[in-house]
Amino acid sequence: MSFNQEFDEHGAWRKQFALRLKLMSEWLSDHDLLEAGVRERLDQLHVQVKNDKIMVAFVAEFSRGKSELINAVFFAGYGRRIMPASAGRTTMCPTELGYDAEIPPCLRLLPIETRLQSKSLLDWRNSTAKWERVDLDVNDPQQLARAIQKVAEVRRVSRSEAAALGFWNDELPDDNPPVGADGLVEVPKWRHALINMAHPLLKQGLVILDTPGLNAIGAEPELTVSLLPQAHAVVFILAADTGVTKSDLAIWRQHITGLADGQATRLVVLNKIDTMWDALSSPEQVQLQVASQRTDSADVLGLSPRQVIAVSAQKGLLAKVSRDDKLLQASNLMELEAALGSDILGQRRQILGAAVASGVQALRQETGRLVHTRARDLVEQVQELEGLRGKNTGVIKQMRLRIEQEQADFDASGAKIQAVRSVHLRLLKDLFALLGTTQLKTHVSALARALKQPGIKLGVRRAYGNTFEHLRADLLRADQLATEIQSMLEGSFKNLNAEYGFSLQPPTPPQLSQYLKDLELIEKSHLQYLSLGNALRLAQPEFAERLARALMSRLRVVYETAVNSVELWNKSAAAQLDAQLRERRRNFSRRIEAVSRIQQAASGLDDRIRELQAQQAQLNLVDVKLAELTGQLLAAPEDTSAEAVAA
Repeated sequence: MSFNQEFDEHGAWRKQFALRLKLMSEWLSDHDLLEAGVRERLDQLHVQVKNDKIMVAFVAEFSRGKSELINAVFFAGYGRRIMPASAGRTTMCPTELGYDAEIPPCLRLLPIETRLQSKSLLDWRNSTAKWERVDLDVNDPQQLARAIQKVAEVRRVSRSEAAALGFWNDELPDDNPPVGADGLVEVPKWRHALINMAHPLLKQGLVILDTPGLNAIGAEPELTVSLLPQAHAVVFILAADTGVTKSDLAIWRQHITGLADGQATRLVVLNKIDTMWDALSSPEQVQLQVASQRTDSADVLGLSPRQVIAVSAQKGLLAKVSRDDKLLQASNLMELEAALGSDILGQRRQILGAAVASGVQALRQETGRLVHTRARDLVEQVQELEGLRGKNTGVIKQMRLRIEQEQADFDASGAKIQAVRSVHLRLLKDLFALLGTTQLKTHVSALARALKQPGIKLGVRRAYGNTFEHLRADLLRADQLATEIQSMLEGSFKNLNAEYGFSLQPPTPPQLSQYLKDLELIEKSHLQYLSLGNALRLAQPEFAERLARALMSRLRVVYETAVNSVELWNKSAAAQLDAQLRERRRNFSRRIEAVSRIQQAASGLDDRIRELQAQQAQLNLVDVKLAELTGQLLAAPEDTSAEAVAA
């Protein structure tokens, strides 16, 4: 199955899940079960699946056929090239292709001059004023391709301006662009490009990251320390006739080997195998040469030969456009698409499926507790009313007085419940302080000062080590504090359950220690810039400034994710307590109402008992339906067939 087909099925499952979640939300609302905690869980699941993105990054040195490969895999349906891939016209700036329904189809371009300002790329994303916008007509392939050609635009600048922008270093002459007869050098006109278009795969959550060559990668550290680590898969392209060159190996070692913990997220493509098709060699001899190049490349890069796929992107694109099945088979493009589908999508489905299963289980528990509380209250009311059979009006009056007294006592006990909330909030305040932006800036500021020092930065590696030690210590302390809060909640909930007959159960606490792995990956991705080989580049104040901004942006994302998990945990605990307080107050009202009706009519007792028994039967059906609906949600990731979607 091709990557496109696999992705279609993945998109079909997401649509199916969203529909089932919507139906469940409406059902919960109809049965008065959509409490704040339940709504929070539903919203989280909805956002989690709706906004799930799969980013595939294509990385290569110049002239490896990277843009042509993107055209062949994703845009052959247009019948022509969409990304610039002709001789002398290639992607000069990092380019993201994705889809946002709230934005019209367009190409947005961030001028290269923004590197001179003290804003990170992440900050610029939220500031639209500086971006140049070009509207796209996705139904006109020629206009689309012509507009996207802008990502290949360059500017001619002086060497001093190129140095300020990060493209010239007198100490690293081999990395510098050639100087023209007029003394000027070419640099990319744009710093970053965002393409928003309603391509079927992009609409389903695919994000394609097209990166420029080594020189542009090195000049934009935010690309390698922020964007590439977000990719769920990296496709690294080599030329089949040359194999792994020195510059290829430099990109692989500096920018790819430390990206992720799973080798399965990396695929290497030996492109341009058509250059090895030789009329003087038999097909078998050509195949042996290709197989040898695959094995050699895998050995150099430390991979399994299975992860190195030999293709011809140009012939694959031609074959798709001309519908030449024989040429398509010879291009071997479908093997690459199958690998993208099975390795990347398969792994992503497992991760998303596990996260969804955890959320659905939490939703089931939240809602199940509400159903259980109502069922218990109904049983108690029936037993209470059964005890009134044959009793005189005086006894019934005494019962009403007793219920009213219980209600008054319960309302007066609000101070105890408020005390639980106060202690909980005080501890949470300390936890949020550890994960807050102020604390993060405090730790990073010393490192930022070390990076901004003029000249060679001899102590910067030690500053990095100290910064990440402090960050790790904060996360460990936050995790310990979360454990203490959880213990406090368990004790408090246990006391409230015993005293008031609640069925409170503390939600699963956030595992903050898991973010230590994210810190480790961030630190590792930055260490490449602290080596002796990069000492001269790091000595440039502009480059060091960009590196510090990139680090802060990446850390901020990790800390915001951690804070969001704490907030969800807190809301779940608070909403659960609020829900049971409301149910208890409703229960008092129902009991008093029932006794009042019995006082007014002799037949009221039997009528009320029958009503409650009917409600019990209905609640039993609700519980069964709840299990059925959550069971369907849990089964959805494994049931993505066309028949299931149609059903």
